[in-house]
Amino acid sequence: MDVAAKTESSAARRRERGGRTARREQRTHPSQGLGRPYIVRNIPTYDVLSEENLVRIEETADRILEEIGIEFRDDPVAIEHWKRAGAKVDGVLVRFEKGLLRDILKTAPASFTQHARNPARSVEIGGRSVVFSPAYGSPFVMDLDRGRRYGTLEDFRNFVKLAQSSPWLHHSGGTICNKRHLDMVYSHIRFSDRGFMGSVTAESRAEDSIAMARIVFGEAFAEENCVILGNVNVNSPLVWDGTMTLALRAYARANQAAVIVPFILGGAMGPVTNAGAIAQSLAETMAGCALTQLERPGAPVIFGNFLSSMSLRSGAPTFGTPEPAIGSMVVGQLARRLNLPLRCSGNFTTSKLPDAHAMNEGTMSMLAAVHCGANFILHSAGFLDGLLSMSYEKFVMDADFCGALHTYLDGVKVDDNQLALDAFREVGPGHHFFGCAHTMANYETAFWDSGIADNESFEKWEAAGATDAAARANKRWKQALAEYEAPPLDEAMDEALQDFIARRKAAMEDAWY
Repeated sequence: MDVAAKTESSAARRRERGGRTARREQRTHPSQGLGRPYIVRNIPTYDVLSEENLVRIEETADRILEEIGIEFRDDPVAIEHWKRAGAKVDGVLVRFEKGLLRDILKTAPASFTQHARNPARSVEIGGRSVVFSPAYGSPFVMDLDRGRRYGTLEDFRNFVKLAQSSPWLHHSGGTICNKRHLDMVYSHIRFSDRGFMGSVTAESRAEDSIAMARIVFGEAFAEENCVILGNVNVNSPLVWDGTMTLALRAYARANQAAVIVPFILGGAMGPVTNAGAIAQSLAETMAGCALTQLERPGAPVIFGNFLSSMSLRSGAPTFGTPEPAIGSMVVGQLARRLNLPLRCSGNFTTSKLPDAHAMNEGTMSMLAAVHCGANFILHSAGFLDGLLSMSYEKFVMDADFCGALHTYLDGVKVDDNQLALDAFREVGPGHHFFGCAHTMANYETAFWDSGIADNESFEKWEAAGATDAAARANKRWKQALAEYEAPPLDEAMDEALQDFIARRKAAMEDAWY
C-alpha cells in the first residue's frame, strides 16, 4: 500500500472511530436518541399455574362476587348501571351471578393504540407489546445532594424531562394528587411528546385532563381514539368508592382508557395467602373493567394489578418481595384468559436509598412484569421508599435497567449472521474472535451498552474517583437535564391550553391539601 493510500485508510479509520464515538455518545446520553416507541416481545410469557389451579382461582373469584359482593359507594349512576345489567343490588352492595362480568367484558378491546402528540411516540397496549412508564404518585422526591423533601412542580417537570430524554422509557407517566393537576397535565404536554396519564382524584379533574387532551388532538380525533389514560384504584377489600368510579366513568365516557388497579396489601387489604389475594384481585378488577363497558361499550380498558406484601412483625408495607412477584405471573395468565391488556408489577422497593436493596427488589418485580406478559408497566423508573419518594438517581438507574430489558425481550435471533459460521472458518481452533471480520461487522450492535455501569479495570475505576452506581446516576441525571431540549409545540395549541388552564383556575376555590 502506498503512502497516500495508507493516509486515506488511516483517515477513514479515524472517521469511523469518530462515528462510533458519536453513536456511543448517543446510546449513553439518551436525550439525543428517540429509542423505540414500545417493545414487541420476542420471548414467550411464563405460565406458572396449571389449568386446574387457574380454574380454582376463577371459581373463588366468582364466589366472592356472587356470595359476598362488592360495594359501590357514592355513585348512584354506577348502581343504576349494575341494575340494568342484571346484577343483584342491595343498597350499595352489588352481587354478580357467575359469568355476568365476563359477558360484559366481551366488548372491551384486546389491544388499542394510545396516541402521542408525536405520532412516532404512539404506543400499542395489548398483545405482544410492552410499554415502560415512570413511577407515579409520590409526595416526596429524593436525590443525593438535597436528600428527601416534598416534591415541587419543578421536580415534577424534571421527571417529565428525564422520561422524555430516555430512549428506554416509552411513556410520560401520570400526575401527583393535588390541586395542581392542570399544571401537571400541561407539563406532560409541554415538556414531552409521549403518551401521558391524567388526573383521577375527582371527576372534574378527570374531565379537565380529558379536555386538555382534546385541545391537543382535536375533539373528533379524541372521540374515536385513545389519547390519555387514567389510573384508578379499588379501595380493597371489595369497595369501589365514588371518587374512583366517577373518574373511571369519565374516562370511559370519553372513549379514553381507564387502568383498573386493586392495591392489595396482603394481611391488611387482602388475605396473607397468595391464591386468596389473587382471587380477590381478579374479582375487583373484573368489576371495575366491566363498569367501563357499561358506561361505554368498546371503550379501551387495562386490566391492572398491584399485589404487595407486608411485614407481619411491624405492619409496614413491603415491596419487591417474591410472593407478589410470582403472583403477578398468575395474574398475567388470568388477564390473557379475559383477553384484556395488562398492567402489572413495576420497579418496586421499600429501600430508602438507590442501593443494592433497591435494585434487588426492583429487579425481582420487573422481571415478574416482563415474564407475566404485562403490556403497560407503570412504576418502571424512580420508585423508592415504598413509593413515598421519587428518586432522581434511581430513576436513571431504573431506566438503564429498562434498556437491558429491551434486549432481553428481543430474545435470541437465529439467522446466518447470528450463527456466525463464517467467523468459525476465519478464526479456526485456538484463536480469538476479537478482530475477525464478523466481530468488526457486528460489534456496535452485538451487546447492550449500559449508560451507568463502569466496566473499566479496578485501577482505572479507582483513579477516576471510585464512584458507585448511585454517584454515577447523580451525574447522569444532571447531565440529562442540562442537555434536555423541549419537543416543539404548536404556538396556537399552547395558547389554547394556557387559556383553558387560566379559566379553570379562576373558576376554582383555593383549598389546602
